[in-house]
Amino acid sequence: MDAKVDIKQYMTQLGRQARQASRAMARAGTSQKNTALEAIAAALEAGQDALLAANREDMQAGRDKGLDAALLDRLELNAERIAAMAEGLRQIAALPDPVGEISEMAYRPSGIEVGKMRVPLGVIGIIYESRPNVTADAAALCLKSGNAAILRGGSEAEHSNQAIAACIRQGLQQAGLPDEAVQVIEMTDRAAVGELITMPEFVDVIVPRGGKGLIERITADSRVPVIKHLHGVCHVYIDERADVDKAVAVAFNAKTQRYGTCNTMETLLVHKAIAGQVLPQLGRLYQEEGVELRGCEATRAILKEAIAATEEDWDTEYLAPILSIRIVEDLDAAIEHIHAHGSGHTESILSQDIGRARRFLSEVDASSVMVNASTRFADGFEYGLGAEIGISTDKIHARGPVGLHGLTSQKYIVIGDGHIRK
Repeated sequence: MDAKVDIKQYMTQLGRQARQASRAMARAGTSQKNTALEAIAAALEAGQDALLAANREDMQAGRDKGLDAALLDRLELNAERIAAMAEGLRQIAALPDPVGEISEMAYRPSGIEVGKMRVPLGVIGIIYESRPNVTADAAALCLKSGNAAILRGGSEAEHSNQAIAACIRQGLQQAGLPDEAVQVIEMTDRAAVGELITMPEFVDVIVPRGGKGLIERITADSRVPVIKHLHGVCHVYIDERADVDKAVAVAFNAKTQRYGTCNTMETLLVHKAIAGQVLPQLGRLYQEEGVELRGCEATRAILKEAIAATEEDWDTEYLAPILSIRIVEDLDAAIEHIHAHGSGHTESILSQDIGRARRFLSEVDASSVMVNASTRFADGFEYGLGAEIGISTDKIHARGPVGLHGLTSQKYIVIGDGHIRK
């Protein structure tokens, strides 16, 4: 894009177009929206070579800039990830359309009938870093939920995002929906983000996806409501009544299945009565994977390879092959540690004791709480949402993986037959 273009003018134009498109999206029927999603999926598959070529440009530029391994992993597209994007679109197309759902209809003493109807939010601005697959996921969820979207991907994924945007436009056109229903900002200047988050007349909700610094900035500066989570300091607690084999498998998976994600375990908590059984096994497995271990004094007495953990470690989202380990007295101590250091994202207990599991589910304050399962399942795709626009650790409106329902609201509807209030 021409660098001389006025950023405010450009963003205002995008905002106006999005607001206009949002009205068309609110009118769109389920069949039309599903046609668009299926067409976008087909375009992604047919355009695989072009997508991979665009991504190679971004990957080379990323390596030249010295991006670390975790960021490069987020940035990379391959045939498998493109297929996953297309599958995500088709899964969303197959989901029930929440728009227009009517619930809680009831007659009042006055004779009127009162209920709620689910409606789109309007225009959603999504700001994200690195992962180009977010472009397809976010567009799909916004489309199915009847919203218009303005997407601002990271500059490191510029070519990949524009290639995906071309597929999205193709699908919208095939379904007879406005191109402006999904607009990917072509400017890499950060000032474009500043404009996007201060246009409440055009944008109804902002969803930031990225590092803690980005989300803190957006939250502090935005004049538009924000759906967010700051970071993912996720815990797995191995209770003394855990099945050892299952505990080892889950704790290993929660850390090593993928390092650079917000639902990866960053701290392992182990009941003192079972630590001598599980930690030597886990220590060997983590060492084979090259995971650096940082432990409390009791942990280091069992795992000689572990270095001393600092207070800062308990609050750190590593997004890397590093794991903090703490041996705790009991379930109460584990919950206390999570309340002190958790980020409200995802927490898991490994225990065969149903009473302790229920306590953990009830008392741990997080957007996802699990029993005998890897934290890596905290994901819209795994939850059957088809894809997610992000994870919310807020306590209002949407919490946890934000799918279709999280991108809609409800309005009251009243049905009468000439009723007047007396």
